[in-house]
Amino acid sequence: METAELVFLPSLAVGHLVSTLKFITQFLDRDHRFSATILLMKPPFALTPTPGNSDPPPPTSTPRIRYVHLPCPSDPPPIQILHKSVENYFSLYVESYKSLVKNAIVDLAVPIAGLVLDVFCTSMIDVGDELGINSYIFLTSGAGFLGLMFHLEARDRLVGVEFDQSEADSIIPCFTHSVPMGSLPQFALNGDGGFSSMAKQARKLKESKGIIINTFAELHQPSVWTSLSEDGIPPIYTVGPVLDLESENRPTPDEKQSREIKGWLDNQPPSSVVFLCFGSWGCFSQPQVMEIANGLESSGVRFLWSLRSPPPPHKQLEPPSDYADVDDVLPAGFRERVNGKGRVCGWVRQVDVLAHRAIGGFVSHCGWNSILESIWYAVPLAAWPQYAEQQINAFELVRELGLAVEMKIDYHRDCGYLVSADQIDRAVRCLIDGDDAEEMRKRMKEASEKSREALVHGGSSCTSFGNLIDNMVASFL
Repeated sequence: METAELVFLPSLAVGHLVSTLKFITQFLDRDHRFSATILLMKPPFALTPTPGNSDPPPPTSTPRIRYVHLPCPSDPPPIQILHKSVENYFSLYVESYKSLVKNAIVDLAVPIAGLVLDVFCTSMIDVGDELGINSYIFLTSGAGFLGLMFHLEARDRLVGVEFDQSEADSIIPCFTHSVPMGSLPQFALNGDGGFSSMAKQARKLKESKGIIINTFAELHQPSVWTSLSEDGIPPIYTVGPVLDLESENRPTPDEKQSREIKGWLDNQPPSSVVFLCFGSWGCFSQPQVMEIANGLESSGVRFLWSLRSPPPPHKQLEPPSDYADVDDVLPAGFRERVNGKGRVCGWVRQVDVLAHRAIGGFVSHCGWNSILESIWYAVPLAAWPQYAEQQINAFELVRELGLAVEMKIDYHRDCGYLVSADQIDRAVRCLIDGDDAEEMRKRMKEASEKSREALVHGGSSCTSFGNLIDNMVASFL
């Protein structure tokens, strides 16, 4: 076979983009017959060029990758839709790129072996069909979330209405336990476009030639794989964990702070420190910050807390930033009282911290990348989901897999209530010296070993990755 091109259309959400770029480099390293073109859309909230939003992603170590920066769409959806449903807005925004994506692919003027799309970009399957190109989905979430999406599609088809908060716990085929309404993602309860938009995405998934999932088969319960083997669902390829352990696609943190944190961790006992970090969009109101601080202080547990500032009210669509002075939002004298046992910092390289021997627990928003990193380093979690699919991730970790302590798995940060200092105190204590702490560490260690075994020759993900490449080649020829 002559060299063939794979065209990728990722989401511009940081968590999606980082794992997609890592998957691309792994794919090309594994098979030198392929090269890749990455089509980059403009961020939907920056429709006119501004400093930085037209910059290329960080360079990769693989030379057979090129980036194509697409222009702004001529007819993006009205911003009012965003205030009703982020998922619906983003889906419509991607759809407005159809002609631009088609033109970019045609302009490549090379044989295209496949179009690999983010789960929010399934409308581009139509472009692939029009050009005679096979489309694949790269899912940056777990297999449990995929099972939920197909359940949403079935409910939409059979019932036609979103879930309601007052409903009883729901039976979802991919899970062995019934799912509380509060553990469903917010979009499943959203009648203003969120539910119907995600159900539509799930219907389009069935038109793809295959779904590539950043997970490993041994992580999930058999019920997940049974639900994903139903008629009409395309082949599933598990290729994970796909991890950016070198942080080559992430911003560089404050190096002085990083050295100080490493030195501090070096002086802590093994598995004694709880790490609190909530992803690229993780931030809290000042009252919630006070509850976290009071809970940590009363627990007496050693901690490292990555605390970030929400954007100002007139810039709500911007990501959090580091505080100029964290003492402005912490209880008076807090840092002095916890000195030696606790440390508050800004943004840090999460994988570097999780890899340290001193870390014994991780309070996380349960983004999928964070979950996989925690499993890789065998660090038990306390689940505190914030948005997107994180609620169902947390449910699976706590109820299905026993790899996490429940802090607040039915939490939606837009609902206006606080997680109390008592809840935080209880969760971090459970991570370090709770009755189930040793058993949870054992389960997490077993999951960690399975995650690493999946990637070696003969492992489930290594084999599945090979099957994906073989099927792409056969379809292309």
